[in-house]
Amino acid sequence: MPPAQPSPIFRRRRLGAELRRLREAAGLTGDQVIERVGWASASKLSRLENGRSRPDLRDVLDLLDVYQVTGAQRDELTAITGEAGDMRGWLRSYPVMTQHQRAYAELEAGCADIREYSPVIVPGLLQTPGYARVRIVSSRPLMTDPQAPERATTEDPETEVAARLARQSLLTREVEPPRYTAVLEEATLAGRAGPPDVLRGQLAQLRKLAVLPNVTIQVLPRETTIANWYLPHTAFSIYRFADPQDPETLAIEGLSTNLVLTDRDELRRYTILFEWLQTAALSPEETLSWLADAGRIRPPGGPAQPVSPTRPAPPVAAPVAGGRGPVMPPSQRTPRTGRLTEP
Repeated sequence: MPPAQPSPIFRRRRLGAELRRLREAAGLTGDQVIERVGWASASKLSRLENGRSRPDLRDVLDLLDVYQVTGAQRDELTAITGEAGDMRGWLRSYPVMTQHQRAYAELEAGCADIREYSPVIVPGLLQTPGYARVRIVSSRPLMTDPQAPERATTEDPETEVAARLARQSLLTREVEPPRYTAVLEEATLAGRAGPPDVLRGQLAQLRKLAVLPNVTIQVLPRETTIANWYLPHTAFSIYRFADPQDPETLAIEGLSTNLVLTDRDELRRYTILFEWLQTAALSPEETLSWLADAGRIRPPGGPAQPVSPTRPAPPVAAPVAGGRGPVMPPSQRTPRTGRLTEP
């Protein structure tokens, strides 16, 4: 079962930021600190402050002595040091883990709130084994460099699938499961996403997860207008941690790597964008109907053809912020509009 506390990697970053702040508050340079504690290597402090090395408790206590840190603050940093160094204990919380899946697990652990937008792929925390297997196997050729075959991915696909499933128990754990919200483009469940049986299983999985009290799933129909005709550039995730001192984190998805940021301006922009996406998407209740219809309506040899849920059309609002486009064929569409949430 995934742990409820942040990963040791995040704890190292938190500890490093605190140590740097304390040094600067004391008016000391790195060289002055190194001289006072008697360390032989000047890079040792840099690695600690940047969260790049496993902290030794004795080293951290020496630094706290130099910075004259006592009482509750000293106790807190001592506890963080222990958590930052226990990578093996943290990994034992997972029945199976791989290097690739660990990068995501480190972001997800200790979260109070996770928000994800995905334009083409169902997020890993929601995938069925079949859907995950298709995603992993189909991308494997892109991870192989003909000029450097020794760097090719060697992890067995089934092990990657199992590691991804190990991450997913985060959503159903009994102790403090995070609030999870996902906005999925309709394309994530279109015919190109996988064989019909895989897609039917994925639709059923989304319906099952969407009724959990801590999970919200919203589908964004393909013809929906977002805000003032805005087009999102890529998938992204926003992570807020249970400990308010751990910085909110943004991950922007790439082909083989994610860009992980804690910059406040970037977080503000993506938070507003997520509000736009939620406003444009079907409501959670409409999404459940959409998923049920998509699982039932499948012409021979073709992808699912979801229909919008039946409900009275709302009054037409002024198109200041765009509207939610229809999902049904043009001859059956009921005009709908939506308003942009104030940031």
